[in-house]
Amino acid sequence: MLVSVVVPTYNEGLRLQSTLDLLVPTKYEVIVVDDGSEEDTAEIVRGYPIHFLSHPVNCGQGAALKTGTEYARQLGSDLIAHFDADGQHRVEDLEKMIAHLQNNDLDIVLGSRFMNQETTFPLQKRIILQLAKIFSDKIMDLDFSDPQSGLRVFKTNILDQLDWQKNDFLHCTEILSLIIENKLRYQELPIIVNYHLDGKKEVRPRLSMGLKIVLHKLFH
Repeated sequence: MLVSVVVPTYNEGLRLQSTLDLLVPTKYEVIVVDDGSEEDTAEIVRGYPIHFLSHPVNCGQGAALKTGTEYARQLGSDLIAHFDADGQHRVEDLEKMIAHLQNNDLDIVLGSRFMNQETTFPLQKRIILQLAKIFSDKIMDLDFSDPQSGLRVFKTNILDQLDWQKNDFLHCTEILSLIIENKLRYQELPIIVNYHLDGKKEVRPRLSMGLKIVLHKLFH
């Protein structure tokens, strides 16, 4: 079974190298998509046995994931995973999710930071994510424990039903909407995220995220 892991990156630098150091020893095909970084990402990943794609300009994480996912389909992948470049996701959680998808009658497995108490969130991050969950539950009518999670694994044969169009962070909510709309079989699994690897990294998503989700619901 061919498993591809799509890693979108934008100015991640040494964090990307640390992530690749963890992913490359696995048996998975690793696809890095540089989303118009100001740094020379091609030089950063030189020497790693990976697939490297790039956007000439910054298009957004949703667009980078789309590019990598379509490439993974062209490779003949059976399963495709989305994995952050910043070192916050754990390979052991990825492997757990892949095994769970392989061994159960599911289409997609979603990682959730809120299904256990082991992830320690920066205060601002926790507030923003809790607000995002409220918006997702009450405004979008989507009952997921972690609607902004970027760690997911799915079967390639559902891609036509999981055809998200949002280029920015709204792709997370759109993917969840498509899961419900198309009655895809899904399950959330608990994951642990490492938030204290680099204190200089910007805390995302920002507070404007909630407003954009509301406006998207009202006018689309």
